[in-house]
Amino acid sequence: MKIATFNVNSIRARKDLIIKWLTEKIDLEILCLQEIKCEDKDFPYKDFEAIGYECVVFGQKAYNGVAILSKFGFDKVKKGFGDEKFDKEKRFIQAKIKDKNILNVYAPRGSLEGERHIFKLEFFNFLKEYIQKNFDLEKDDLAVVGDMNIARENIDVWDSELLRGSIGFMDDEREKFEDFLKIGLIDLYRSVHPKKSGFTWWDYKNGAFWKNMGMRIDYILTSPTLFKKAKSIDIDLWTRKRRKPIPSDHAPLVAKFL
Repeated sequence: MKIATFNVNSIRARKDLIIKWLTEKIDLEILCLQEIKCEDKDFPYKDFEAIGYECVVFGQKAYNGVAILSKFGFDKVKKGFGDEKFDKEKRFIQAKIKDKNILNVYAPRGSLEGERHIFKLEFFNFLKEYIQKNFDLEKDDLAVVGDMNIARENIDVWDSELLRGSIGFMDDEREKFEDFLKIGLIDLYRSVHPKKSGFTWWDYKNGAFWKNMGMRIDYILTSPTLFKKAKSIDIDLWTRKRRKPIPSDHAPLVAKFL
């Protein structure tokens, strides 16, 4: 089973590229999408169903939005946390697929200060408590995937001194993310590739991708039981290298499990 997470920065703008990737480049069973930027009714279900995927969507017009595509169908689906405050922005969808619990997350980008920064920190507090209440990390096969909008360490950004204190690399954000991981989640990419930078996002400006001026802000986090079933994890740069159709500013992260 291969599971991927991909911030597509608008599903309608990226649909043709994603379908080309799925049909020509990769054999993928589960794809978790973030920032789809459309309401449920406007998601291109038929296009993905035509290539073998069932889709569940928790969308929002012009902003945010998450979706899961599965070749195995779905045993259970939950759209949102069930909390008014944190479901106002469509940032979370979960599914159970072949005994694996998949939590697809699009964390807030936040800001340097003020309400959006506080909301980002609160979001991780809430997500931490939600997982602790609903899952047993010592027993459940759990994958928490998505765009977390935080780079953990110096190795996760192209210039740690220049970017220190910027959004996604602020001390309190990073501390909050480390506290979140301490509930028992394993950063699969960093565990498998301890010395690779592994960037998943590059600004569109100034040829940042081609200069490798990126950040690692997309993750596949696993429970210990699922970690034991992991075979590989890599960043697939194929979609990001395309000039046409215009790519997302993110690249997909792909993991293989038993």
